[in-house]
Amino acid sequence: MLTKDQILKIAKERGKLHSKDVSERFKVSRQYANILISALVLEHKLIKFGSTRKAFYVLPEYAQAHQEIFPLRYAKTFKNERLEEHRIFAQVEEVFPTVKNLPENVRSIFTYAFSEMLNNAIEHSKSVRIGVEVSIPKKTLSFIVQDSGIGVFRNVMKQRGLKSELEAIQDILKGKTTTMPKSHSGEGIFFTSKAGDLFILDSFGCQLIVDNEIPDVFVKTVKKIKRCTRVMFQISAASDRRLQEVFKKYTNLTDDSDYGFDKTEIRVKLYTIGGVHISRSQARRVLAGLEKFKIIVFDFDKVLTVGQAFADEVFRVFHHTYPDIKLEAENMTEGVKFMVQRAQNEVAESQSKKR
Repeated sequence: MLTKDQILKIAKERGKLHSKDVSERFKVSRQYANILISALVLEHKLIKFGSTRKAFYVLPEYAQAHQEIFPLRYAKTFKNERLEEHRIFAQVEEVFPTVKNLPENVRSIFTYAFSEMLNNAIEHSKSVRIGVEVSIPKKTLSFIVQDSGIGVFRNVMKQRGLKSELEAIQDILKGKTTTMPKSHSGEGIFFTSKAGDLFILDSFGCQLIVDNEIPDVFVKTVKKIKRCTRVMFQISAASDRRLQEVFKKYTNLTDDSDYGFDKTEIRVKLYTIGGVHISRSQARRVLAGLEKFKIIVFDFDKVLTVGQAFADEVFRVFHHTYPDIKLEAENMTEGVKFMVQRAQNEVAESQSKKR
């Protein structure tokens, strides 16, 4: 009677194993051979490459020693009709079986990011076709999802009545920005951009780059305009980043918290390009939509100074309007700290007088 151990022995002898080899050698049906081989795949004792009758199986140690058997790239264009992201991801796992054997923290991040970005293209882009590309070069997982729809930044602009793609990018980075509020929370792009090593969102000449290895965020205008939305994501197979830690960072963990997404981080430098943060109107642009959160962290990295009106609008006026929202500031120069503390002192003096 054919056993799993016998199959593993054949795999060790031959290197590559086909179900046909097993069925012919032991005079059993291919269906029975496939049942035992599939069980070994589920137990991670064999790795499957390919699909249907062209599929072959190898031991994990053989795969480790023969990197040439791994495909370099998966690329396919789908018609956007009744697409389901989990089915496409299953196809990716068929091509890249090592995805199933990644460290759990990396696999969770890759699965989440791929599923969120593909779902965005399926449900938001209104594109007839959606392209998917996945590669795993030099132990780095990378995917691209591209559509030829209305453009992610332009879509947000239109739905939220914004003046430019830059304003749309600013809103996306706050989190909770969606063009379909009844069915989406708007968290997908926000958390995907935080979860990987590199995230690039490119649409109609505007490019958002989130490099978590530095870490920093950049907004660029590119000459070669892509009349589409193209999202690229990368993460190292050796990354120690954990998805639950990414979520936890933006969760308010105080006693009255419901453990939802109620904390955000604002990179103030992105709200003026090469300028100084002076006016109340600039501050109001920064603050737009932030009343949804319970904790707001203002990151003043690379901001040399802010005006009195700007600081007053954020740390006194907004605080007065929403006293239950906690405002935090970090990476401040002495000039920025002076203006922020001045506004905070006015709040403290006002509260003291009321007592």
